[in-house]
Parts: sequence; C-alpha cells; structure tokens
Amino acid sequence: MDKDSFVTIVGAGLAGSECALQLARRGVRVRLCEQRPLATTEAHHTDGLAELVCSNSLKATRRDSAAGLLKAELELMGSELLACAREASVPAGGALAVDRERFSALVGGRVAAEPNIELVRGEVTEVPEGRVVIAAGPLCSDALAARISELVGAGSLSFFDAAAPIVDAETIDRTVAFSQSRYEEAGAGDYLNCPMDKAEYEAFITELVGARRVVAKDFEQRDLFCACQPVEEVARTGLDAARYGAMKPVGLVDPRSGRRPWAVVQLRPENAAHTAYNLVGFQTNLTWPEQRRVFRMIPGLEGAEFFRYGVMHRNSFVDAPRVLDDTFAVPGTQVRLAGQICGTEGYTEAIASGLLSALNTYADVSGLEHARLPETGALGSLVAYATNSKTSPYQPMHVNFGIVPPLGGPRLKKRERYAAYADRALADLAAYVTERGDLFGGR
Repeated sequence: MDKDSFVTIVGAGLAGSECALQLARRGVRVRLCEQRPLATTEAHHTDGLAELVCSNSLKATRRDSAAGLLKAELELMGSELLACAREASVPAGGALAVDRERFSALVGGRVAAEPNIELVRGEVTEVPEGRVVIAAGPLCSDALAARISELVGAGSLSFFDAAAPIVDAETIDRTVAFSQSRYEEAGAGDYLNCPMDKAEYEAFITELVGARRVVAKDFEQRDLFCACQPVEEVARTGLDAARYGAMKPVGLVDPRSGRRPWAVVQLRPENAAHTAYNLVGFQTNLTWPEQRRVFRMIPGLEGAEFFRYGVMHRNSFVDAPRVLDDTFAVPGTQVRLAGQICGTEGYTEAIASGLLSALNTYADVSGLEHARLPETGALGSLVAYATNSKTSPYQPMHVNFGIVPPLGGPRLKKRERYAAYADRALADLAAYVTERGDLFGGR
C-alpha cells in the first residue's frame, strides 16, 4: 500500500462515517468530506456526523427478522456505527432506537479520535480524483448529483421520502395517552399510545386526507418509497388503510375502557430522557400549520408542542444493476458508491453498505480479492439483488427474506423458516470472515 495515498469519502452520514472508520482502522488514510454546515439540505437539522434525518429507529433486533439478522452480521464484521447505536440506544421494545444527538456525538468522537481521518467541511461539486467513495446519501447537492449522473450515464432516478414529527413529552396528556408495548401488560413497555374510538378516527382521517400539502400532488406508488409513505397518502387509499397500518390497535388495551381501541397512534421516545416522542409511522407532506391543526386532533395530543415538524423531500439513487459492478463501483473508474444513493434503503443498510465499501476499497489499495459476501445472508442477498442485471425496474430495497435463496428440505412454517435463514446466514458469514482474515484482520 502506498503510504502517501489516501481515499476520499464524500459524505459523513451513516455509510460514509462507517466506511471512513473501517478504512482508517486498516491503516488507510482517509479524507472525509462533509458539506454541512456550509451547505445543508431540507431534511438535515445539525452539522453532526451520521445524523438520522427520518426516524430514530434502526428497526428490529430479533435475529429471526431480516433487520435483526443484518445487525448480527454487522457485529460479526465489526461495525463501528452499530456499536455506537447500541451505546446510544433508548427503549423501543424489540427495536434498536437511538438518541439521535448522542449517537451522532459518539460517531463524531470516533472519527475525531482517528489519526488516519481528515475531516474536511465544505461542499463537493466535482467527483474528486484518485480513489473515491461517494456516500453523499440520497440528498446530495444538485451540483454533485449532476456530476454523478454524468459519471454513470442515464441511471439517475428519484423518489419522495418523508419524516415524522416529534413532540414535546411534557405536552402529552398522560391521562389519555397510556404506556404499553403490544401484547405486554398494561402500563409496561416503551411506547405511549393515543387511543381513538371509531368517531374520532373517522373525523381524523377526513381532516388528514383533506389537509393542505407542501408538495401538492396525488402521488402514485412508483413516486414513493413504500416504507416512508406519508400517512395522508396511506389514508387516501381507503378509510381503514391507516387502521390496518401505522394506527393498528392490536395487542393494546385502553386502561380507561379495558378494551382495545378502534385505532391508536403510537409514540416512541426520541432520547434516553424521554423528553421527546416521535409519532410512529406519521411521515407527512402536510404544511406545518396543518400538522399543528390535524395532529392535535389525536387524543392526548390536543395541546402538543412540536420540537420538529414532519418534512417531505426528494431522494435520489442510481440504477445500480445497470451502472455499478457487484462491489458498487462504477466500471472503468476508481469511484465507488455507498449507502442509500445505491438504492439500498434503510439506516442499518447504509451502515452495512459503508462497511462493505470499505472492505472493497481496502482490497483495491492492497491488491486483494474483493469481498463477496455469502448470498445466504441479509447483506449478501441485498447486494446480489441490487447488482443483478435482471433486477428491473429497480426500486429502493430494504433487507428482507424475500430475496434470500430458498432453503432446501421440507417446507417450514414462517417463524421456523426465518430462524433457519438466520442460522444458515450467520454460519456462512462466520466461515467467510474466518477465511478472509486478510480483509477482516482475523476477526
């Protein structure tokens, strides 16, 4: 490895920060470029590294879920940011949710303490020379997005994404909102629940659907990433759509009536002190005045004060199966993409993409064989899906068990099948990590 060479990483979000730390730990000098605070986006609120702009949840931790399996895989591979997330975690039932500010501070601290990383603040408007990892996220600047489009050809696509509002905990009416996680004892659990009867629900949905929006259009499914559809778009598909989605009341009992509510809005803590709560599944495109008006119709939130309103923004990603190779590199160049700009959607997926881009960039500078993870795993199957030329049309994808190779033998029930997927995946990955000590350092 040339001791005078360095890798430029554009973007200090989840993927870029993970990539930088992994390369630095392997002795590679890194120039980590972050445009904030000199330039920012409509979704960011701080200049911190690895800022979470939508939810504060990294999803399920159960190993027999795809999201939980991905976390187990990241632990096997030594993820830096997953360790930060564990340290910054806040109660969220079976999910890994974090205190956003503490998580960002932990990541920033690790980056600042690493002598092989130079953090450079300022907007990148051209693709840098030399070895480059572009991890600018789906909200990269217009100038850089244009350069990426030129680099990959006509492969740039876009979709709309949204974030949910956050309310001041002290303004939630605790005589109405009750504490309970689904199927747990009343008064237990990490969520607050705002119950609705049928009349309250139907009045709320009527106002929600008719409220003024920022982006005034009726979206089609292809315009929206399905996991982040605005709640009003879900409601627009049918009166009961929200009640079978984010507002489903199953496993919950209103202590005032002793019965299951007709519908419920769940609130998840944003930080360890429980001073702020996120409206779960309430990503929105409503104007801020309409959010105040409509969301205060929710029982228990009549006097709610908002620390942050929900926002909607355009995300961009490339047509990875046609413009990137199986390491997410642009063929014929020294440029590799990482994170959500590749269409691998989700916080933990972005972290995983950053780790994998570090492994393959390290392989490039060290003359090693690229990392090709077992396709039986959550990350390996996602990469295979995202770089398979037969994947068409290409849309953002989370890890899920629908893209892993099927099991042999007799058909199993769903939970048993998912557990078997996880067992196979972790055994295969553990063997691969041991085999590739040149990349993983004998981890």
